[in-house]
Amino acid sequence: MASVSNSLTKANQKMGMAAYLTQDAVKQQINNIVGGKNGTRFITSIVSAVQTNPALQECTNQSILSAALLGETLNLSPSPQLSYFYMVPFNDTKRGVKVAQFQIGYKGLIQLAIRSGQYKKINVLSIKKGELEYFDPLNEEIKVKLMVDDWNAREQAETIGYYAMFELTNGFQKAMYWSKEQMEHHAITYSQGYKAKKGYTFWEKSFDRMAEKTMLKQLLSRWGIMSTELQQAIDADEAVINEDGSMNYVETEEVIDVQPAPEPVKEAPANPADTLFGGK
Repeated sequence: MASVSNSLTKANQKMGMAAYLTQDAVKQQINNIVGGKNGTRFITSIVSAVQTNPALQECTNQSILSAALLGETLNLSPSPQLSYFYMVPFNDTKRGVKVAQFQIGYKGLIQLAIRSGQYKKINVLSIKKGELEYFDPLNEEIKVKLMVDDWNAREQAETIGYYAMFELTNGFQKAMYWSKEQMEHHAITYSQGYKAKKGYTFWEKSFDRMAEKTMLKQLLSRWGIMSTELQQAIDADEAVINEDGSMNYVETEEVIDVQPAPEPVKEAPANPADTLFGGK
């Protein structure tokens, strides 16, 4: 039975994404979730995302569609330029196919937190060498001297740790600080691709961005007020979404090879003294 299923999957994958999306059953699935009015926009965005990523073109159409539909359910655009979420190609060695894994971006987490209406302030920041004076984990107090005079020099400086905080509208506050060594241990523990150090993972290409996402995810999931959408995004993070809505956490099951994904968009240096929303 498994070999028949795998054969069907591989045969179906020979169909291009655009042709796959025009099948009646697929169109009905999209219409049930997206709605007819937004169906054309949704299909166009998926086709565009696949066309710009050759590795994604090798993934099963169903895994791409399921990841994109989850993003649509969360009202997050699949555009890699926005970085709200990613469809990341992996080798599923059990089935012998490539699949697209859903990965929420740190900007996606921020969007969902904002929409909940529960957060007055939220921030995440890479701390550079020479900036940290102390962090008291008991009272969650931090003192830093930011390099505010030369932002370009700050971007080039060595990162030594990561800080994240939030304040709810009811006044509750929470903060975390992890050293670079703590984050490195986390990455090695939870990313087989990063542990292999072959140069293709998001952790290797953009460690600070992945670290900032990890800080937000840890902070919000442990102590934040979780809206249904935020909880759904965190639960599905780094999972392959099946057609029935169930999830497989491929990377935690066995060693896999991540195919090259689009490079994160280079952004202008942000003023780290500003919170991401809620004022300065």
